[in-house]
Amino acid sequence: MTTPDHQPSAPDAPDPQFKDRVYRSPSGIAGGVLLLAIVGWLGIDALVTGEGRTPWVALASLIFLVPLVAAFTLRPAVYANEQRLRIRNPFRVIVLPWGTVETFKSGYSNEVLDTSGTKYQVWAVPVSLRARKRAARREARGESRGAADAARGGQQRHPAAVTTGPAGPVRAQADQTMHELRELLEARGKDPRAQGDVSVRWAYEIVAPAVAGAVLLAILLAVG
Repeated sequence: MTTPDHQPSAPDAPDPQFKDRVYRSPSGIAGGVLLLAIVGWLGIDALVTGEGRTPWVALASLIFLVPLVAAFTLRPAVYANEQRLRIRNPFRVIVLPWGTVETFKSGYSNEVLDTSGTKYQVWAVPVSLRARKRAARREARGESRGAADAARGGQQRHPAAVTTGPAGPVRAQADQTMHELRELLEARGKDPRAQGDVSVRWAYEIVAPAVAGAVLLAILLAVG
């Protein structure tokens, strides 16, 4: 799934010719919203109606759980333009100019390797084996229909009436996303504007409150 997004560029870098392509997991976002609603409802209820240490435990649990749920569901995203690939994972943000990207790997998870051999997981594009099997079945059905149509068309006087199959292979959404990223790498990897160094930044806005909540929760449970 791709949607346009505006990303600020460095002052000394030329603007990309197209806006960022943004890849996210709709199912992850939906699950995150649901989990946050449940955690918020239970936590606020304990804060309002709890007695003794219960409101404090509920508060510490909210401080600990809300950032973690958001980090693994709402936060992951991939931003790609002509110059670089930016991967926003639960706890880190990785920026790779296309010239530093070696390849993409798709197995039980989707990963990107840079030219130094470092591997980064792409959390925003989770692999679904069920979706792959479903796509393979659709492609097989399309090939069967195309072969049947071609056989029937061979018996007709007008070959132009033959119905052809789909223009390209049928892919699962995650595999289609990785295919588009590989095409961008092939097209932009040698561009002088797409060179530079890999940048990795920790998401302290997620880590700090989660650690604070965990420490507070541990203290409350320890003092009993």
